[in-house]
Amino acid sequence: MTSQLSQHLPPTHTRRPRGPTLPAHRLPDLPGRVAIPGQSRGAPGPPSPLEWFNTAPEPDAERALLACLRSRRWALLLAGHRPYPDLASLLAASDEATYDLSPEEIAEALAAEPLPSLPEDTYTAAHTALNAAHAAYEAKFGHVFVICLDGVPGNEILDRVLENIRSRLANDPEDEHQVTKDQLRLLARERLGKPAGGARNYANNPDGAAPGK
Repeated sequence: MTSQLSQHLPPTHTRRPRGPTLPAHRLPDLPGRVAIPGQSRGAPGPPSPLEWFNTAPEPDAERALLACLRSRRWALLLAGHRPYPDLASLLAASDEATYDLSPEEIAEALAAEPLPSLPEDTYTAAHTALNAAHAAYEAKFGHVFVICLDGVPGNEILDRVLENIRSRLANDPEDEHQVTKDQLRLLARERLGKPAGGARNYANNPDGAAPGK
């Protein structure tokens, strides 16, 4: 990740123990909030992340995008269509590029995805139940369970994740592929636009210090 964006990156998710179906060559976890919010307003100053992204050398822009979704083709598509006039345009382009990903490209992105993180004070029995649910999901579908939890209060995350895993276990592989693809699309949008709580918050906080959730 480039130095221009590094100040906006939060700590990486901590991976919990995985089931036996996971490949041994997992890529590093992605940060939960990444990298390219809307342009800041107010007094002139350093370029905003979106301004930097629009003018950065293509390899740097692609590295920033790969921190949001580990799909080489998705990153190439977004970097190749710069400049973006605003965050909304970038997010729309992200959606379109995600819809175009092949099953193989979705698998590439899934190989780098971390498990949804739980609040630090989650009790041990809940972790045990969640690990069992993840193992059952991965045994059936062969990849990590992904879900966008944007806007979900911390005290509801465990129930939301367990509910969704159990519900999606009833899907056939083709239906679950579509659900997974849509969740990756939502995760990419969240990571592109929320290093400090969204474009609007970033405009009021150009130094990139994320407020407490």
